[in-house]
Amino acid sequence: MKEGQAAYRITDLDASERPRERLVKLGPQALNTAELLAILLRVGVQGENAVQVGQRLLQTFGGLSGLQRASVEEVKAQHGLGEAKVAAIKAAIELGRRMTLESPEERAVIQSPGDAAALLQYEMGALEQEHLRVVLLNTRNQVLDIVEVYRGSLNTSMVRVGEVFKQAVRSNAASIIVAHNHPSGDPTPSPDDIAVTRAIIESGKLLDIDVLDHIVIGQGSFVSIKERGLAFN
Repeated sequence: MKEGQAAYRITDLDASERPRERLVKLGPQALNTAELLAILLRVGVQGENAVQVGQRLLQTFGGLSGLQRASVEEVKAQHGLGEAKVAAIKAAIELGRRMTLESPEERAVIQSPGDAAALLQYEMGALEQEHLRVVLLNTRNQVLDIVEVYRGSLNTSMVRVGEVFKQAVRSNAASIIVAHNHPSGDPTPSPDDIAVTRAIIESGKLLDIDVLDHIVIGQGSFVSIKERGLAFN
């Protein structure tokens, strides 16, 4: 490559610096997030190689959760990002989200509030509207499914508690964990969150389905209502 010429293609980089070659040699865990994005992008733009474009995207949108939250049109508006590249990024993020529930023999096991939050936070922390989801568990605390039962502000007048347990009954779940997000980013439980939790717990007792926790998810943080000593006696 001539001196002064911008390196904007993966092939313009030294072989030891190329993300694809490094992934093959060292494994994907050896690459940082920008380098993984570079493999999807394949080429950069004049003055920026693919890794630098990946870094720019992460900085612009605030990491992978921001990229997930951003619309296709918002990402396409970035310099050098066409429909095909954006589709590849969005597809990769969605595949990562689905992977945790794909294989029954590798079902996630929930042993702590942190386990539940780790399962949900990647996606729910990026949502712009409140979503209420229910994690269905078997007798070994393995995840059977995650179902969405409600969208909108969480309050006792809007949430139908019966909907929370509908799929749990159908799936013969032994217990559930309830989770919802705060789009503001602050996971501090509100009075309505506590009231809804109490109503769900009481209904679970009637159905013989244990309510193990209610997780409130923010951006990069969460609160376990049970750990806070709220609603659970």
